[in-house]
Amino acid sequence: MEFKKSVGYVISNTGRRLNQRLQQLFQDYDVTPEQWSLLMCLDGHDGITHKDLAQRTDKDPANITRLVDQLERKALVRRVANPSDRRSQLLYVTESGRTNAQTLAPIEASFVAHILTDVTEDEIEAFKRFMEKINKNAEQLQ
Repeated sequence: MEFKKSVGYVISNTGRRLNQRLQQLFQDYDVTPEQWSLLMCLDGHDGITHKDLAQRTDKDPANITRLVDQLERKALVRRVANPSDRRSQLLYVTESGRTNAQTLAPIEASFVAHILTDVTEDEIEAFKRFMEKINKNAEQLQ
């Protein structure tokens, strides 16, 4: 089978292409799609720990630390000592971070609407079920 027709290649290539395009749309705001997803999560769940943020966004904890470091340098997120656990910190989105998250949300929504042009609701639901199965099977390999 030609490698470009393999399911793994199609998933990976499509994800990379969509991420690159969204990154282009976000570049004027100096926020990556990955950083934006954290801002959106914190916008709705301010004051959570790194561990909670990792779980809510399905990201690796080490990756969360790197991303939060970047967001903190940009003054979009701030860390506060956790009063109930000295070993952890609580994460809060700053006003600037909240503004960025809310400004970028309609850009992302428009992008998603565009890429779903001519895709039916049934196709979207079937795709979601398919990806859930792929994710579940991938998790079982760990």
